[in-house]
Amino acid sequence: MKFELKKELPLMFIVALPFMYMYFIWNELADKVPLHWNYKGEVDRYGSKYELILIPFLLPFLIYVLFLIIPLIDPKGKIEKMGKKFYSLKFILTTGMSILAIYIIYSSKVEKIANPNMIILGVGALYLILGNYFKTIKPNYFIGIKTPWTLENETVWNETHKLSGKMWFVGGLLVIILALILNQKLLYQVFIGITIFITLVPIVYSYIRYKKYKTQ
Repeated sequence: MKFELKKELPLMFIVALPFMYMYFIWNELADKVPLHWNYKGEVDRYGSKYELILIPFLLPFLIYVLFLIIPLIDPKGKIEKMGKKFYSLKFILTTGMSILAIYIIYSSKVEKIANPNMIILGVGALYLILGNYFKTIKPNYFIGIKTPWTLENETVWNETHKLSGKMWFVGGLLVIILALILNQKLLYQVFIGITIFITLVPIVYSYIRYKKYKTQ
């Protein structure tokens, strides 16, 4: 997949936003800032403000670099066949990580999280968007539900991702709704349960479908 600077510039700007934001507020940050919060939104770890520099590196920058590398090392060129869908997915994930990085840096600056439920709501929105893309992902070694059974059989891959797309879409929608009505502790527990469910069921399903096709 050829690197096109004109096409990548908007993404590079999005990746740079958390770094730019940190630069402008750097002198306003205390030497010790909140670095971790519990499910109640209470600070449970402080650290040097220099540790915050890792946030934009580990979130938007790392995601963006991975999306640049993946097409280059894809042995069968399956990623390239996704075309615009791959770029859209890269754009969505990079933008989401950039927004999250800015939110974390801002929360460290003001030393509180206004509403912890909003983070989970954002993750729910990401689940919903990813669910919408699952059915378009071609068999590959990097993106999607990569089990031994989906990688072995293209039909199993397609069926598994069709199911996963529906589950992640509905799961994301459910997380968004619950984030608006549940208290923080209960929401956190339900969110973990939904995440485990929509992750494990497609894995088990891929095994069942593979065994069925193998015995035919």
